[in-house]
Amino acid sequence: MSEGSPATAWLFPGQGAQEVGMGRDLHDAFPEAREIFEEADEALGRSLSSVIFDGPDEVLRETVNTQPAILVASLAAWRAATAAGHEALGTQPDCAAGHSMGEYSALVAAGSLSVSEAVRLVARRGELMQSAGEQNPGTLAAVLGMDEADVEAICSQTGAEVCNLNATGQIVVGGTVPAVEQAAKLAEERGARRVVMLNVGGAFHSSLMAPAAEAMAPIIAEAQVSAPQTPVVGNVSAELLTTAGDVKSDLTAQIRRPVRWRDTVLKMQEMGVERYVEMGPGKVLTGLVRTTLRPLKLPEMPELVNISDRESVGS
Repeated sequence: MSEGSPATAWLFPGQGAQEVGMGRDLHDAFPEAREIFEEADEALGRSLSSVIFDGPDEVLRETVNTQPAILVASLAAWRAATAAGHEALGTQPDCAAGHSMGEYSALVAAGSLSVSEAVRLVARRGELMQSAGEQNPGTLAAVLGMDEADVEAICSQTGAEVCNLNATGQIVVGGTVPAVEQAAKLAEERGARRVVMLNVGGAFHSSLMAPAAEAMAPIIAEAQVSAPQTPVVGNVSAELLTTAGDVKSDLTAQIRRPVRWRDTVLKMQEMGVERYVEMGPGKVLTGLVRTTLRPLKLPEMPELVNISDRESVGS
């Protein structure tokens, strides 16, 4: 970081806007972004970029395509913003983090994974999670306006599981459809502000993903992973991943264990982060940062920046 620059965190989404055509303007405007799409196609031996740009929508939304597509669109935004010298990025972030699959994007930006290795791992992860969702059908529901202890109590009664601790008062539960429906009903009865059933292909980050986690474990163990050059806050531990071993452990565990994004944000706040820059489709993560930090009544809220397209890159 240059002297006087605010402490900065780079954030990468793992979900959110999944629109046909995302990233096309970056691809067309920035050679550096175009290289990301080309590297991904070469790594996979198929034209993922055609699916991203041309769809059809139902094909893009298959887990096997959605996960690498968001990865590629996020890295294209990061590479374009870096090449353009976007002022919000600084010269080097103080830390990076990604939500769920977005952790792979953060690790690329931190120098821990190559683009090709990340794309291959995420594509395989998507295949295995899609298969696990078919093998062990399940779903997710977002519970708004309840604290963790109350949601945990509901889960213990219904067989549902906490899957995402997204923000203060925003927790996602998952499991079999009957378990999640029962949990949603209890949450509403016990004062949740709102419960939203999510349209997903499985109970991601729950024990129903065990087959995917077990199959990915040896793949991640053999992956080419380096120690991050920039600290990355892990999804599972909400602590800094500083070694290759830390990275592999977190990537393996996060498939079937909760994403602790709220605690990740609090960790970054504890580190003194004053600017959060989200790179990729949508604005989900900066919204979660705002929701998590607002109750702290900070003297001044950190700066929140979103970079997803040519206009936001600013060149």
